[in-house]
Amino acid sequence: MALTGTPSVAEASAALVGAEPAQPPHPAPTSQPAGLLKAELHGSVSDPVLDTMNFLNEVTTRYPQAISFAPGRPYEGFFDTEQIFTHLRRYVDHLEAQGASPEQVRSTLFQYGPAGGQIRELIADSLRKDENTDVAPESIVVTVGCQEAMFLAVRALIAGPEDVLLVSSPCYVGITGAARLLDVTPTAVPERESGFDCADLEAAILAERARGRRPRAFYVIPDHSNPSGTTMPLQTRLDLLDLAQRHDILLLEDSPYRMVSPGQQLPTLKSLDQHRRVVQLGSLSKTLFPGARVGYVVADQPVVGADDTTGLLADELTKIKSMITVNTSAVSQAVVAGMLLAADGRTSELNSETAAYYGDAMRVTLEELAKQFPAAEREALGVRWNEPTGGFFLSLTVPFQADNAALIRSAEEFGVIWTPMSYFYPDGGGEHTVRLSVSYLTHQEIADGAERLAHFIKSQSQTARG
Repeated sequence: MALTGTPSVAEASAALVGAEPAQPPHPAPTSQPAGLLKAELHGSVSDPVLDTMNFLNEVTTRYPQAISFAPGRPYEGFFDTEQIFTHLRRYVDHLEAQGASPEQVRSTLFQYGPAGGQIRELIADSLRKDENTDVAPESIVVTVGCQEAMFLAVRALIAGPEDVLLVSSPCYVGITGAARLLDVTPTAVPERESGFDCADLEAAILAERARGRRPRAFYVIPDHSNPSGTTMPLQTRLDLLDLAQRHDILLLEDSPYRMVSPGQQLPTLKSLDQHRRVVQLGSLSKTLFPGARVGYVVADQPVVGADDTTGLLADELTKIKSMITVNTSAVSQAVVAGMLLAADGRTSELNSETAAYYGDAMRVTLEELAKQFPAAEREALGVRWNEPTGGFFLSLTVPFQADNAALIRSAEEFGVIWTPMSYFYPDGGGEHTVRLSVSYLTHQEIADGAERLAHFIKSQSQTARG
């Protein structure tokens, strides 16, 4: 009711026309300075998951002289600014060779492009050559990094409070952060020290069903995972695909470290998938360069509409993307396309040198840790670590609380920075473990950092014992 300000005539009362004015639903404005209450903003802004990375960045900035094992970023020594222009030119030449007019080339680079992406064919070609994964280009959505791919998948698949997103624990904070922004509380599936076990996922699925809920998807990094560095054996991959088929769930596969790890890699879940149970979340940040912010999602699952028409999950993700980022930067896609063209789609060959570098970095880190902690001393202190075969990360167990206070002391007094593993446990855990990233440092920095880290651990252990 426009005149009474009520939804209906029945709800209009005498107070509306009486001498006493109606009380406003909120307190009247005051002359206080303009401001917002954090408690009245979305709960995610106060969530520790979103605070942790900001805290880590702050510590790294505050102590620039410290050696940092924290950032999971590529080594910058492989980047050359001029390469960007070379790759952009190569893609322009490619468009022209395909018959594009100057006006069409200009539009491709300067205009809004299709929400699904303009380089899907090249990504599909790369997946076929690199991963033995044969998917149609229309099943691919080019995203703003893998982070957007996660957001799109969670938004599409988790439709209501009864739907469940399962994640391994410890878990990459990108997926838990995306879930939090969407008011989704993930169900954590504990990862054993030896790695992921299908029995634990099946138990979690059955427990959620017993609560009357519907498990929809399980997020996992099968290769050189972030944060723990573990890799899923081939038989476990096959068992996981079988489990997904039996329990009617999807697998969200995120595996950005495969092409930058040395040696022969195990097949991806997607390449082994015979029943379209895998939604592949892809990133080109590690394999090409992070500044482009280009990722992708392979979503070839059929979706049946109310009128019995069938499309692809990728179509639905594209609709969501069109309302978030509209489309992925045309220029970023063009540069990435130029790099893919230069390698004939084989990013494994493009990254042979970088994979060797990161493999050496991991080897040096493990050697330096062994040097700083001889076996007898290691056992006496209760210090241990895993030995990943690739990727950027390893986990190290210490005999004290590896919390933010310990991290500040480590940075301030010993000049070395690491990441508390507790950041990566959705339901708590990892209080005595740290994550070390080896990708961003030179071998000399790794050696110096390991020495500083050893001094800190030994000192902190004595302090903890009192």
